Amino acid sequence: MTQRPLPTKDRLIRTAAQLFQRRGYHGVGLSELLAEAEAPKGSLYHHFPNGKSDLALAAATWASDQMLRLIAASFEPADSFHSGMEALCGKIAKLFDKSGQWNGCPISSTLFEGPDNAAFRAHARHLFEGWITEGAHHAKRFGLGDPQKTAETMFILLQGGWMLARARQSSDVLRRLPEMLPRAD
Repeated sequence: MTQRPLPTKDRLIRTAAQLFQRRGYHGVGLSELLAEAEAPKGSLYHHFPNGKSDLALAAATWASDQMLRLIAASFEPADSFHSGMEALCGKIAKLFDKSGQWNGCPISSTLFEGPDNAAFRAHARHLFEGWITEGAHHAKRFGLGDPQKTAETMFILLQGGWMLARARQSSDVLRRLPEMLPRAD
């Protein structure tokens, strides 16, 4: 059975997320994006009336949703917060290796390296708070004393770990992150 191609809007979003992650918002031109997505020229403004900026918000949301799924898939079957963190960091390390070890965080690469505007900053804050909320849910589920602080620490470790892994070109940095969280289990 042949797989149906993704709808044009979905192709645009996924392609934008990948390109922005690799080269940042300003490093991606509309012609290149449309060619990579195999999308007709008029489709961008049909689906995203404000063009590249609307597409960037949608791409960042899609990338964030992927991260939320990864967090849930790592922590839900875990028997402790630490083992969930080990699973998450292992999965992120594999993604890092698969990406060629140079891609940035898909949210930061899109929204912080894009136009300096309040909508981009507010959207980044909203998406990152979603990751922290998901982490806090699991920290609370495992009975950790300060779930919010634990989740914020997890977020800071993941963001900083990704940056250091990029600089060192080594996913080992990401695999060692769970050792840096205080163990309560």
